[in-house]
Parts: sequence; C-alpha cells; structure tokens
Amino acid sequence: MTHTRTNLGTSDLSVFPLNLGGNVFGWTADRQTSFDILDAFVAGGGNFIDTADGYSAWVPGNTGGDSERLIGEWQELRGNRDDLVIATKVSQHPDFLGLAADNILKAADASLERLRTDRIDLYYAHFDDETVPLEETVTALSSLVDAGKVRYLGISNYTAARIAEWFEIADAKGLHRPVALQPHYNLVEREFEGELRTIAEREQLAVLPYFSLAKGFLTGKYRDGVDVDSVRAEGAQAYLAEHAALLPVLDEVAAAHGVSVATVSLAWLRSQPTVAAPIASARTVQQLPDLLASATLELTEAELTALTDASVAVPASA
Repeated sequence: MTHTRTNLGTSDLSVFPLNLGGNVFGWTADRQTSFDILDAFVAGGGNFIDTADGYSAWVPGNTGGDSERLIGEWQELRGNRDDLVIATKVSQHPDFLGLAADNILKAADASLERLRTDRIDLYYAHFDDETVPLEETVTALSSLVDAGKVRYLGISNYTAARIAEWFEIADAKGLHRPVALQPHYNLVEREFEGELRTIAEREQLAVLPYFSLAKGFLTGKYRDGVDVDSVRAEGAQAYLAEHAALLPVLDEVAAAHGVSVATVSLAWLRSQPTVAAPIASARTVQQLPDLLASATLELTEAELTALTDASVAVPASA
C-alpha cells in the first residue's frame, strides 16, 4: 500500500503524509539551501509545509517571520501556491506576542504578507495564552476563516482540558472547529498517548507531531562515543542514556527494509492512531530522501510492536 495523500481530519485538505518543518529556513538553512530543500520536497511528492511567525526570532540578526518570508518568496517564484498546503502559527512573533483578538488579526495579516499569499491553509494557536479569555482567542481565529484569510484552524501545545474547553466554546457559539493538533510526540516522547490522543480521537483532530525525530536522536546518528556537529546535539545526546536499547531494534528494522533509521522512526509515528503526518525538517537536501521515504514505508505489526516495546525508557539505576 502506497501513501501519497491523506485527508487532514475533517477538512478537505489533502496532504502528503510527511509535513516539512520550516523552522530551519533562515536559521540553519540559508536562502539557497531552503529553496533547494523546498524544490526537492515538492519533486518528491511533498505538498505540506509547516512554519510559524516566530521562526526564527531566536537567531541573532533575525526578526521573526524569517521562515515565512523565504517560503513566500519561493512559492511566488515557483508559481506553485495552489499545489501547496501551508501551515503557520500565531503567538510567538516578537511584535505579535500572545493570543488577544486584536493581536491575532494583525499577526495573521503580517503572516499573509510574508508568505505572499491571500490565505493560510492551516493556522495554529502556537502556545496557549492564559492571560486572554479562551473565548476571545477562539472567536478571533474563527473570524479569520469567515474572512477567507484562513481555511482551517489548528491547536498546538495546549492541554487536553483546554482543548476540550475550546471545542465547548466553538460548538456553543457556532464557530469554526479546529481540524488539527500539533503536539510533541515521537518514539521516545509518548505522553501524547494519554488524554491528548483521547481528545484527538473524540474530536477527529488530525495529529501532526513535532520533534518527530527527537532532536535528531531518532536518526540513529547519536551513539555512545560519537560526536555529532549539530545545534541540537546536546538535546539528542540526552536521550542516549534512557533509550540506548531502542537503537539496535531500529537498526534491525531499517536493515530489513533497506532504509535509514530516520525513515523507520517516522514511519512508526505515521502508523500511530490519529497521526496524519509527522513534521520533520531537513537542514540539507541530502537529508530529505530519508524523510520522504517514510511516507511510503509500511512496517509490519511485529516491527511496530517491537519498536513500541523497545522505546519504553529504562529507569535510571537507583
């Protein structure tokens, strides 16, 4: 069975089952590299791009919206906007912090301008803002759909209780319901499998996990005694102590299919209930084929079980 497109929750957005992460554009990938990665992603069948208005304000010299600008410039040059599904987020841009109604409306216009488009296909509340009544946030986001500036809404980094409250407000007021949820979830970070997954199933939310490769640990390149030159090396190394036992299982499954460990890790995630498309980013064009391959790799039930069992953290010795 080959996956080429999957429907996103209750929406009519048809997406490639790998969501290309845009956080690296304008950060660890310069303009030309970003364009090359985007070109290779589309050439490989991809159409689903994830970014945020805050990417990458943390880089010295960047202002936020840097990733959006590059994606906007690229799609305008290629003339392929109608072939793409572009997701972005609100609440973290230095000039548009938080989720007050007025801020959301201004931030959306700023994102549209940077993306050089007249609509955002999927617009997320990036982080919960408890200083603003949830009803105000939900109402403002819904109004963007009414205005035609946003096609569908998504939620990222909210608790299950707050998501439930969001749906209560939307249903009570007849507002547009979110169709997607973006949580932190991968083979070694599995908290999502509790209350969040329950609500995703109940509300038919398409789940698009971020940090799908656990900051690089799930590519298999981080091993005992191996130094990797990456901005994320420290985060990935931290997983080694607890999850070293997972690596031989990943190696075995990867060898059985003639693919990379990263491909297997993403294929496992894509196979989990409610998951529509894992998010993964590439700093170089060379990293992209392994990501793309995950969209069509079908693991056996035995392989999925072996990986799930091996991913349970080993408790630190007393």
